[in-house]
Amino acid sequence: MSGKKTTGERNLMFFSGRAHPELAEEVANALGVEITPTALRDFANGEIYVRYLESVRGCDAFVIQSHTAPINQWIMEQLIMVDALKRASAKRVTVIMPFYGYARQDKKGRGREPITARLVADMFKQAGADRMMSIDLHTSQIQGFFDGPVDHLFAMPVLINYLRGKLDPATTTIVSPDTGRVRLAERWSDTLGTPVAFIHKRRDLDVANQVKVHEVVGKVHGRTCVLIDDMIDTGGSICKAADALYEHGATDVIVAATHAVFSGPAVDRLKNSRISEVVVTNTLPIEEEKRFDSLTVMSIAPLIARAITEVFTDGSVTSLFEGDA
Repeated sequence: MSGKKTTGERNLMFFSGRAHPELAEEVANALGVEITPTALRDFANGEIYVRYLESVRGCDAFVIQSHTAPINQWIMEQLIMVDALKRASAKRVTVIMPFYGYARQDKKGRGREPITARLVADMFKQAGADRMMSIDLHTSQIQGFFDGPVDHLFAMPVLINYLRGKLDPATTTIVSPDTGRVRLAERWSDTLGTPVAFIHKRRDLDVANQVKVHEVVGKVHGRTCVLIDDMIDTGGSICKAADALYEHGATDVIVAATHAVFSGPAVDRLKNSRISEVVVTNTLPIEEEKRFDSLTVMSIAPLIARAITEVFTDGSVTSLFEGDA
């Protein structure tokens, strides 16, 4: 018999960057582990230094980092963390990006544009990542940009569990803010037993974050409408969509989104809109000054912890979503 066998057990080690330490702590607590001590600091010129304070040789490493503002710094920090793990002989490195930075540029809409979602995937593969985990990617095709296993998690069960008790399926409509989210709206509809509507809109390709709402397709008059989306950035699209629903006779509008980016005027727009409640997850940190009375934040940490456990034990991540992954 050739080769050797070891009697050692597999070793899960959990690592976190500095972007969203609160979420990392929640995930660690749900896993029943401690975050591996890591020296993370910036040099005077902005370069990032990483050193692990414990041996990581042969471990199954999980590195979490939320790609929040300043997004370039936190992506670079996570890349350096992955590089340090591979050079320290970690056996397998899983990169956890609750929010995948640069995901909106996933194709060339016009000539001479980049595909940054692919660029980010390539950089992490080159740094040494063996596996990637993210929540509600902007488009599912991004899974194919990474040359390795990708665990695409969905926040839908977390959001639905909160909203289920607030909604009457007989008077509720799930609304997609654009044609790209219709499939997700159908999954919500199948789970809650409600009809689906969508909003036809067109973006100004020359002006970022500018949207013109055209028309509402579906049954919304006299109904509670739940607008679903993967992210809220400046809030312009979702607020205009809510206005369009009210103009078409909706009695109430609730927004459910995974990623609370909340850039620029987003908070003021949401606070001053006719939206009765905004439900998001904590994939991104939400500073106290960006919180408002009608905002509800659900924790995504238990879902991430369960996915990590399934990956570590060679279980089924798909089972977390009852086969709908």
